[in-house]
Amino acid sequence: MIVVRYADDAIVGFQHQQDAQRFLADLQNRLREFALETHPEKTRLVEFGRRAERDRMRRGEGRPDTFDFLGLTHICGTKKDGKTFQLWRRTQRKRLKAKLKDVKEGLGRRVHLPIAEQGRWLGGVVRGYFAYHAVPTNFKALCDFRKYVG
Repeated sequence: MIVVRYADDAIVGFQHQQDAQRFLADLQNRLREFALETHPEKTRLVEFGRRAERDRMRRGEGRPDTFDFLGLTHICGTKKDGKTFQLWRRTQRKRLKAKLKDVKEGLGRRVHLPIAEQGRWLGGVVRGYFAYHAVPTNFKALCDFRKYVG
């Protein structure tokens, strides 16, 4: 079992499906004791990992599902050799669109400022965006962001 937690968000990974199902049922029962519940749209079982694509293809189910966590979409992928599993992370599309909208509005408020000052502000925005989203396999999304901001 593996647990990745940030604030009130968590991902719990299991090697066997029955372990995941039992954990989810136990978690929901425990939360009910405190009149709480999991969010139905955000809580789900996802077959994920190095064997997921092969197993799903064998069953005729297509590619494994993706999931969003901390602003990134997590995808089952392979390295360049086409054989070795690699976790791909891409910026969530809705987050990218929202940030680009914020940048456009911010530029609209700064249109009267000198170009150099606008450039410093935009540079800070791009650096901050890259500081959070610059993870392996997310290069294309970073290039797209920089291109649109430019």
